[in-house]
Amino acid sequence: MILSITKKFSTLKSELDYRLRIWQHAKKLPQLTERDRLIVDTLKTEGVYITTLENLGLKSTSEMFKAAHQQLAQMTATTTQHLSEKLPQIHTVTDINEFANWGQETRLLQIIENYLGLPVAFHGVHLRKDLPNAHQFGTLLWHKDSEDRKMVKIIIYLNDVAQKHGPFEYVPLHLTSFPAINSYRIDYKLWQSGYLGINDDQLNKIIPKSAWKSCPGTAGTVVIADPRTALHHGTIRTEERSALFFVYTANPPKRPELCTQYWDDTFSRPNVDKIPV
Repeated sequence: MILSITKKFSTLKSELDYRLRIWQHAKKLPQLTERDRLIVDTLKTEGVYITTLENLGLKSTSEMFKAAHQQLAQMTATTTQHLSEKLPQIHTVTDINEFANWGQETRLLQIIENYLGLPVAFHGVHLRKDLPNAHQFGTLLWHKDSEDRKMVKIIIYLNDVAQKHGPFEYVPLHLTSFPAINSYRIDYKLWQSGYLGINDDQLNKIIPKSAWKSCPGTAGTVVIADPRTALHHGTIRTEERSALFFVYTANPPKRPELCTQYWDDTFSRPNVDKIPV
């Protein structure tokens, strides 16, 4: 009983401290252009903003995109054809200058800081090849990420992504957020799953498939999402999808132990000299 009360008090104090930090930092937020303010506002109302590398126009894009395809070419062919559940191939490329430089462009960090309302922690970059699968498991299930109270993932498609490649898919925030009754129903289903995720049939009984938003796009499509607030998943695919995942939270995040995977040895890493990020 005492431990339970202590835990609840600690959680409440943490949340109050978080709100106080946001209030204190509000005056320090960098000014944004009208087009960048649109990204922030859309993230707050929709949970996801779709654009392209060309439209973003960051100066280091050309070098980053070239490096992505160079690294992609070095990923070994898969030997998992016999498996019923094929895990994605993931390489951590945070230590490569072209990715770290793009991920820490000043304008990009300013957009993210305005969304989070706090100083930004850039955790790193995954180069990811998602493989064909016939049924839902892992990140193919509908889920929410857990690293922080709010966060940003920037997903960049490295190949054209049609429905057969399993595009990113999400449910708009107004359908899943408080005070909508569906927010409670979804949270309950996620809790029942141990927060591993729910499948299409389960979600369709709460929110009809017609309301789900699929995000196909050509190579260079950029999906800017808050995977903590937006219910999302990768869809079933019959062909490979290759993409980069840049990851950001507030500094410090609520659960830093979940962020180490973006720079440690959890996944394969290229053999290059490390750079500070």
